[in-house]
Amino acid sequence: MLSKDLKYTAEHEWVKIEGKRVKVGITDYAQKELGDIVFVDLPGIWEQVEPDSILATIESVKSASDIHAPISGEVVEVNEALQDSPELVNQDPYNKGWIVIIEPAHPQELKGLLSAAEYAALIGK
Repeated sequence: MLSKDLKYTAEHEWVKIEGKRVKVGITDYAQKELGDIVFVDLPGIWEQVEPDSILATIESVKSASDIHAPISGEVVEVNEALQDSPELVNQDPYNKGWIVIIEPAHPQELKGLLSAAEYAALIGK
């Protein structure tokens, strides 16, 4: 079940607005497609990102996949727990498995993201 409190991208990232910042992760659909995640290559703190730029790389037993920035801004926090426990992305992608927190440069970009209903239609649910 997709949360109506989140925004989504066509590349299977989710975005949760938390005050003036946004928390980003990958969707349950994406983690299931990837399979068992064995490594997450996180960006640096204060790194500047642009929409669709590579934000992180997730390696699974099947393949490696790039995670794209949903909006422009500055990475202000990364989920350090993923360094020792990348499987958190599989176990709890919407809570403990989040990837980064971004301070948006252009908050209006959030309006271009998908709603839960739009994302559900995209993945055929």
